[in-house]
Amino acid sequence: MNPGPRVALITYSTKPRGGVVHTLNLAEALADAGAEVTVWSLARAGDVGFFRAVDPRVRLRLVDFPVREDESVTDRIIRSIDTLRAAFTPDDHDVVHAQDCISANAVGACIRTIHHLDEFTTPVLADCHEKAVVEPYARICVSRAVADEVTTGWGLSPTVIPNGVVARRFADAASWAPPAVAGRARWRDRLGAYVLAVGGIEPRKGSIDLIEAYARLQCDHHGVSLVFAGGETLFDYRAYRSEFDRRARELGVTPVVLGPVDDDALPALVAASDAFAFPSTKEGFGLAAMEALAAGRPVVARDLPVLREVFGPTVRYGSDPRGFAAELSAALDDSGDGSRADAGRRLAASLTWQSAAAAHLRFYAENPLRR
Repeated sequence: MNPGPRVALITYSTKPRGGVVHTLNLAEALADAGAEVTVWSLARAGDVGFFRAVDPRVRLRLVDFPVREDESVTDRIIRSIDTLRAAFTPDDHDVVHAQDCISANAVGACIRTIHHLDEFTTPVLADCHEKAVVEPYARICVSRAVADEVTTGWGLSPTVIPNGVVARRFADAASWAPPAVAGRARWRDRLGAYVLAVGGIEPRKGSIDLIEAYARLQCDHHGVSLVFAGGETLFDYRAYRSEFDRRARELGVTPVVLGPVDDDALPALVAASDAFAFPSTKEGFGLAAMEALAAGRPVVARDLPVLREVFGPTVRYGSDPRGFAAELSAALDDSGDGSRADAGRRLAASLTWQSAAAAHLRFYAENPLRR
């Protein structure tokens, strides 16, 4: 039996951002399929591992990235690229697969997964973004909508390989098994009834729009709180967070901001929610919302082409705070809508990392490394 390819998956962080979650799940599924996988990442602030345990068959190469006080975002990203480039050893791998702009700029000849496209006004960051799209010799997108953006913007034709979902983990958290019931009860005792959003307080996540929607929702559902969980990024969103806090005070809204939640506790937090809000203004797939569907939760998402593509009729859609509030209210009132919940669970269960890994291995074979 021929050994599998030596695959390097490169990401920029050890924290639970969507692209990092994708990287680790893909790495483990590739290892299941016989590949020899190494995940490379920057390790900031003394990190010694990822936000969760990783299958020991996956090798980890964490590159120390010390924190520097008062460093600008631009300087931090340039230093991230330089640090990763200096450490990376491309000759050790048959496949070099970058998962973000930083890693694509750092590792030389590579395949790139374009999860979503950003818009930067700072010239250095705009140049990094441009290079990370055009310089890889082959490209993958996790949805057709993002692939079409790449085609429209650059005349390139990425291959679409959808994300997988660890659906069982979230389905189990929503079950009637005693540990699952206890896990949900712990969150309900702490938070009461709540609408949940997973992600940082940042522009791309539509956090202020959700505050606006929630202020409207309180008129009919005053006993339901708004909870934000997660949040870790290289970027500086302090100004946006200040505006978020100012607008919340102005509206008389007091959201619960949990910050990063332990990975083992996340499924119960999702499963215990009354509704899941996904107001992102830009996404490549929507993994957090798909996990909520796996837990049988009603989801209200931003009305974006990519989310219509991925989720179809399994979620509700809102285009603005008024529409989002109306759909959240309907989701809370229609908690007994079993057909939509069943469809969401089936959709989540159909998207496996095993299928994604098999598609990646075919893609690697068809697109050998060009040194």
